[in-house]
Order: sequence, then C-alpha cells, then structure tokens
Amino acid sequence: MEKNFIDYIRIFTRSGHGGAGCKHFSRSKHDALGGPDGGDGGRGAHIILRGNAQLWTLLHLRYYKNVLAEDGARGDKSNMTGKDGKDIIIEVPLGTIARDEETGELQVEILEDGQEVIWLRGGRGGLGNSNFATPTNQVPDHHQPGEKGVEGWKTLELKVLADVGLVGFPNAGKSTLLSVITAAKPKIADYAFTTLTPQLGMVEYRGNKSFCIADLPGIIEGAAEGKGLGHRFLRHIERNSVLLFVIPADSENHKHEFDILHKELENYNPELLQKDFLIALSKSDMLDDELKAAISKELPSNVPHIFISSVTQKGLMELKDALWEMLNKQ
Repeated sequence: MEKNFIDYIRIFTRSGHGGAGCKHFSRSKHDALGGPDGGDGGRGAHIILRGNAQLWTLLHLRYYKNVLAEDGARGDKSNMTGKDGKDIIIEVPLGTIARDEETGELQVEILEDGQEVIWLRGGRGGLGNSNFATPTNQVPDHHQPGEKGVEGWKTLELKVLADVGLVGFPNAGKSTLLSVITAAKPKIADYAFTTLTPQLGMVEYRGNKSFCIADLPGIIEGAAEGKGLGHRFLRHIERNSVLLFVIPADSENHKHEFDILHKELENYNPELLQKDFLIALSKSDMLDDELKAAISKELPSNVPHIFISSVTQKGLMELKDALWEMLNKQ
C-alpha cells in the first residue's frame, strides 16, 4: 500500500495553441474576383480534470511528466473552420487540488464524482480574413494568428476525504481501532510509523447508516515544520469533519500528549481547531474505575472523552454513537 499511495504529483502542462485564421479569396471560372472566404482557426485543446470516486491515489499519474494538449488546426478556404484540438481529460480521486507551482495559487478543487473542470484552457482560434470584410475594404488581407495555450509547472495534491480523522502519536492504537470498527485491513505492528499512508474504512452504524473514517500517519512534535511525516500527514486532516484523538491509556501523561497534538494542528493551520474534537482512550480494558477517574481529571474539560478497548470491543458502540451525533448535528 505504501508504494502504491501517491498523494503529490508535479507535472509540466501545456494546453493547445489556437489554429491560425486563413487568408483566402474565392476564385472560380464564374467569379475571378470573388470575396474573402478564409475560415477561422480551431480552438486549442483544453486540459480537464474529472473526479472519479473509484480512485484513491494519484498513482496512475506517476509517470505523467509532460501533459501537452493538441493544437487547433488552421482555418481553410471556403470559410471552413479548422478542427478543434482534442481535449485531454485527467481522472483524479475526490479531494484532489491543482495548484500553480510558481505562485501556489489554487486553481481547481475536485470534490464530486463525475465533476469536470477545465484546468487549462486552450487558446482561441484566430479569425479568417472573411471576418474583416467591410463595404470600404472588400478584399481584406488581415487574418489573426491563434492564441497561445497556457503552460507551466503544476502540482496535483490529494487530501483524503473522510468524515472522521484519527489523530495520535505513532503506535497509539489507531490502526487496531480502524481494523475493528471497519472492514479496512491496515498494517498493524508494535512499532512507530506502521501507518505510512492514509487508510480509509467505512463504519457501519445503526439502521444501515455508515460514515467514513481515516487512520492517518502518526504525528510527532514538529510535524507542522515538516519533521517526521510532517505536512504529508497534516494535509489529510484538513477535510475531516471530526478529529478523533487516540491516546493510549498507558501514556505517562495524557494531557501533555493531547496538548502536543493540539499544538501541532494549530501551528499548521489554526482553522483546524474549529473542528469537533473527541478523545478516545485506547487500550483501557485493564483500567478500573479509580484509574479512569484519575485520567478523566487530567483531560481538558471542554473535550469529550471515551474509554475504549479494541481488543475487548469495550466502548466501541458508545464511540460510534458519539461520532455519529457529532457528524449529524445541526
């Protein structure tokens, strides 16, 4: 999965140039001095992005180093318009953002299946000389060249679309939780950074309802400055409606762990703090009521928390209820 998950692509793009207009004058045995009949040039090809809900990665674009669209054909005699260039359609997963590399400008955002957006417009075709005939200038020599296409280095960036994002330090138990409450099968092992790429799963809820949850690469102090998996991790939580902080019950300092995670989100993008938060105390099957009470006192009073155990499945239904309520509140 790690090798197949690509969430950032850099490519050189150029939309098609418009075809030149034609300069031509009608000539026949019946009309040796006919008027202008030069046709217009064809439009250059667009480069279009299309959303595809079946795609989860930008892997299929890994070897797209250059995307060069077709030019429009030049106009012809008898007022014949040149053929338009054939548009290039690039299919991308939902959550893809296209930017100009030099300016960083966000140009396109794809959020819906089948959504099509013209990313780079092809140049317009030039006008033929038949467009410039007037009563005082019946034999115009003027015709237009086609407009140039748009070119430059661009980036495609994927931000995972999920309702709930799991946030926590490496080895906090996020992958185990995901494997228990969804049909996803993330890689699970007892060492840091097991999850190197986002893992998505659908949580089945009461009454045949469901919501999407993502286990994201573990965060560490300094992630906002690019340490560890850094921005690659933080990019994916921007779209989550609810952030579920997973903190192991055997942590030495639960409040400190939450504060570090909270600070990294704030440093990266303060807007992330406007999302709904929920704390899940994982690996809590061995805790008695006294220990739970002590841990509860440590945690911030303004963030709800739930004690869970992925092994015994204790508290998981309560967790689903809390997440569903958060996702569907007015």
